[in-house]
This record gives sequence, C-alpha cells and structure tokens, in this order.
Amino acid sequence: MNSRNKISARIDYGIVLSLMLLCLISMISIYSAQLTNEQYTANFVVKQAVWFVVSGFAIFVIMQLDYERLTKWAYYFYGLGLLMLVFVLFFGKVVNGARSWIIIPFLGNLQPSEVVKVILIVVLAKVIWDHNRKFRTHTVKYDFWLLVKMGMFTLVPIGLIMLQPDLGTGLVFIAIMSGMILVSGITWKLIVPIYGSIVAIGGSLLYLVLYHESWLVKLGFKSYQFERIHTWINPESDPQGGGYQVLRAMTAIGSGQISGNGAGYNAIAIPENHNDFIFTVIGGDFGFVGASILLAIYFLLIYQIIRVALDVGIPFYSYICTGVVMMIMFHVLENVGMNIGLLPITGIPLPFISYGGSALLGNMMAIGLVLGIRYNYQKSMFTVKEEKLAE
Repeated sequence: MNSRNKISARIDYGIVLSLMLLCLISMISIYSAQLTNEQYTANFVVKQAVWFVVSGFAIFVIMQLDYERLTKWAYYFYGLGLLMLVFVLFFGKVVNGARSWIIIPFLGNLQPSEVVKVILIVVLAKVIWDHNRKFRTHTVKYDFWLLVKMGMFTLVPIGLIMLQPDLGTGLVFIAIMSGMILVSGITWKLIVPIYGSIVAIGGSLLYLVLYHESWLVKLGFKSYQFERIHTWINPESDPQGGGYQVLRAMTAIGSGQISGNGAGYNAIAIPENHNDFIFTVIGGDFGFVGASILLAIYFLLIYQIIRVALDVGIPFYSYICTGVVMMIMFHVLENVGMNIGLLPITGIPLPFISYGGSALLGNMMAIGLVLGIRYNYQKSMFTVKEEKLAE
C-alpha cells in the first residue's frame, strides 16, 4: 500500500485532467464533424479512440525514461529519428502531395516527423545541458558555438522534412529551437541581432511579395509560389480558389456567435473539418464560449508544464519543458490563427483535438516526457548531485 501511495504522489494529476478534457473535446468535435459531412465514410471517432489508447501506452513507456536514460540515449534517439525520415523519403506513402507517411499494420498511417519533434526536444536539451556544464562562463564565442550546434541538430531533420515536402512541420522544428535558445543562457548580444535580422528579412520578403512581386520573379521565384500569401492577406480576391477554405472557416466560426448552435448543427461544409480545421466545428457548435474554454484548457496545460520545470529546478528538465511548451503553443496559435484568417494556412493540426494518430502520438509523447520528469524527480535529483560531485 505504501509503494502505491508513493507512486500516485509522483503523478501530476493536473496535467492528466487537462489531457482528459482535451480528449473529451476531441471526440465530441470529431463526431460532430462526421455528422456534418456525408462524404466521410470512415468512423473517425473509433479510429481516434484507438490512437488515444496507443498514445496512453506511449506515455506510460516514456515516463519510465529517467534523467540518466534520457541523457544517455538522446543521440541514439536522434539517429533513429533521422533513419525514420530517410526511410519515409524512399518508402513512404504520398498523401496530399507529400511523401510523409509510412503504413503501420492495424493502425494505419504514421507520420515519422511527428515523433521526431519530440526527439528533437530531448537532443537539444542534451546539447544545451552538456555545453553549459563544459563552459561555465557565457561568452559570445562559447554561446555562438552553442548556437551552431543547436542549428546543426535542427537543420538536418528540417532538410529531410522539406524534401517530403512539409513546410508546416519544418516551422514547428524552428519554433522549438527558437524557444529553447531563449532559455539556454545564450547572451542577448547574439539573440537580439539574430532574431532582429530574421524579423527584418521576413518583413522585407513579405513587403516584396505584396508590392514588388516582379522583383522576386526576376530573381527566379515563380508567381504561383506567392499565391498562399496573397490569399492569406486578401482571401476575398480568390473566393473559389485559394481563399475558399479560409472564408468558409471564418463563416463557420462566426455562425456560432456567443454560445454556438449545438453539436452536429454546423451546416457549413468545410473540407478537412475533422482534421486541420476542427476549430471551425468547435466555434460553430459551441461558439465563443466553447472556443474560449478550449483555449483556457491549453493555457492551463502550458502553465502546469512550466510549473513542473520550476518545481524540479534541474536545467536539463527545464529545457525539455520549454521545448514541449513551444511545440504546443506554436501548434495552437498557428492552427487557430489560420482558422480565423490571421495566419496563412500551413496544415498544422490542433493539438490533442484534430483527428490524426501521428500528431496525437507525438503530442502525447511530449506530455509523457513532462509527466516522466515529475515521476522520476527524486531519482534524478540524486543522479544530478552525484554528477556535480564527480566534476
């Protein structure tokens, strides 16, 4: 009985409750999406339920990975992730023009890049942790070397993902690295000019696309490559083409008004509304109130992850929590943003809500890392102390 009580005390029930609420919202929303789209012949609710079970088992397995195993096996995980990305390039299944999937018997399609996101978080945490232990003093030279190492470990999988091609997932990798850079201790003498340059370049390119597209065409770019930007800024310019999806999405969300129309009522047919555009179902069925509750649960989950990092106080674990927070935040902000027309469409799903086993598995694995931090805290604390004494 004593051992059971000790184990239960090591589980973060706040995070578990948030996950359960998100899972419940997911099942209701997917069911509602099925009701409003007659062309859906598959039972997505049952399939998603199977993936919830598989992902729950994945959480249990990952929770057993304590500090010692994570730091010891991080580079092996990274190598395995790269092999998966190479494998999918040669033997993957093409879906919507991207060779991003492999077929898993009895489960269906699996997108390896979703798993590699979690691996990247672990390996970057390992890189930062090792570097900061080796170089106790932060100088421009040492911090620049850390930036180079983080960039190398991030750009290799991004390069493989862009060959599929999958721009949205590549952006998630960049978001993860960017967030972990901010907590790595790198001097602001490097961070400010680098991030400032990125913003300046991005802003300049956007300006050229909108007002001087001919200049970019002369440099070798094609006009059709800018179509997504134009339809993002002004979807009304092509209501039956590039702007169709986002215009329908905004109309569906707006139809819910304050309290929504009720589950299954949404009469506005939207392609992929069980997947990347499931936020339109939530907005239409449950209105502003339902959408706000969903966002509140996300922020509660993020707060709980941050609290785990602060309570534990081990830098390696803090880096992991930061990576998980960045991954979830970027997914939520980009998905909701593209559904309401604030951001361009990138095909990024809503975490824990959108239908899709790969994305769900990747997100659950990330949460498994956080739950594992709390679960293994006492053991990890002694290991870190022993390492410090040995240095």
